[in-house]
Amino acid sequence: MKRTRTRLGTALVALTVAATGVLTVAPGAVAEPDAAPGDTFSTTDAAPGWASQNGGTVGGAGAADKSIHVVTDRRELLEALDNGGAPDAPKIIYVSGTIHGNETDDGTLLGEQDFAPGYDYAKFLSCFGPEGWSDQAYAYCGPQRRLRVTGSNSMKRQTEMKIPSNTTLVGLGDDAGFDQATIMLHLAHNVVIRNLTIEAPVDYFSWWDQKGSTWDARFDAVSAVTSSNIWLDHVTLTDGNHLDRDAPTGPDGDPMNRHDGLFDMKDGSDFITVSNSYITNHDKAMLLGSGDGHVDQDGGRLRVSFMGNFFDGIQQRSPRVRFGRVHVVNNYFLGRVNDPEQPMTSAAAVEGGYDYFLGLGYESQIFSERNSFDYTGPGADATVALNLWNATRFDDESSWFNQRPVDLVAIAAEQYEQRVAEVTASGEPVPDWATAGFTPTIDWTPPYEYEPLTTADAVERHARTETGAGHLTVPAP
Repeated sequence: MKRTRTRLGTALVALTVAATGVLTVAPGAVAEPDAAPGDTFSTTDAAPGWASQNGGTVGGAGAADKSIHVVTDRRELLEALDNGGAPDAPKIIYVSGTIHGNETDDGTLLGEQDFAPGYDYAKFLSCFGPEGWSDQAYAYCGPQRRLRVTGSNSMKRQTEMKIPSNTTLVGLGDDAGFDQATIMLHLAHNVVIRNLTIEAPVDYFSWWDQKGSTWDARFDAVSAVTSSNIWLDHVTLTDGNHLDRDAPTGPDGDPMNRHDGLFDMKDGSDFITVSNSYITNHDKAMLLGSGDGHVDQDGGRLRVSFMGNFFDGIQQRSPRVRFGRVHVVNNYFLGRVNDPEQPMTSAAAVEGGYDYFLGLGYESQIFSERNSFDYTGPGADATVALNLWNATRFDDESSWFNQRPVDLVAIAAEQYEQRVAEVTASGEPVPDWATAGFTPTIDWTPPYEYEPLTTADAVERHARTETGAGHLTVPAP
């Protein structure tokens, strides 16, 4: 299909968002690797990508002086979000230092026993037998199950930070951010989040799904639910100091998973851009759409752009998409077979492997453009770049695997045929996607202006030098 782009400058150093919100450098500039060490934050910056549509995304631009806040702890943040009783009025909130979602007004940091006194993980785990959970396994099983639910609900009430519409949330300096908190975007519109490190909250009360042999953690680092026009830029998303490898052991002998998504988008969320961000050390990073049956909520929505991000040591969902028209451009993906913290195993490298970067789900239409995938270690191969479940459309233009051109469309088409063969052989009714056939293109074109980087070296250089918190200069208000 034909791509129509408006050139934004005569040279492009890196896919970064300048104060004007465009991806460019000054006309006539020479494209040197270190010519643009960083951008300067302005309260009027406008989002690129899909977030530039539907009226655009500028957060709290134009906020009155009384709606400009500097916050240093949870209590101050909640007051700033309330904004003097006008939570949806334009507001700009500068975050200084780390805000702890589990901090009480007197400075106490709450933990597992504060949320559920008497909860004992070892006792909880002992109530699982070969057939699953049993309240009758031991006398304490019923009480432990109830404590788990109570603790989870208490933790949600404490750690969920609801961000209202027309908000800019930005970090001061290179050490601003959140831990043990969920940045919740629920029914929110026009929100900008920039220059922050957001550490995924630890779920002390994750549930073991015996049937699926998986852990079901509850809390995302950032969650968009029925929200629109959201822009995350120069954000670091990570498990931080609480890697799952250090968690208690589960029934399968592996550490329990105490984290959910880093940034999940669902229930009709739309017009979202994630740009220049560093996403690292996590399992399931970003889920778009929460179920194949959610067409009423998500069909025709979930329009999301991923522009110039660095996915480092993410085992899956970078992103994993249902329904959405998703533009993935100039991202750098790095994985290692024997990584000590987040090892990845492609399906072709080892039979039974399932780790992947791009996830192609039901009715998704991903346009992958000039992305660079580096995957190393024994048996490393290009199948790690994507995993197709029941998608029928996918397109890629000029991406690279280990610095060489790669045919991602051919990989997707082969996986589609494998999935069709599996469902046909199962004897179950053949679903609609398996009879539709695979189409190596998409039926939409990015409706916004952009100019991509054109070499694998440039994409990697940008990822390593310009992504994440600390690369955006934020003047104090």
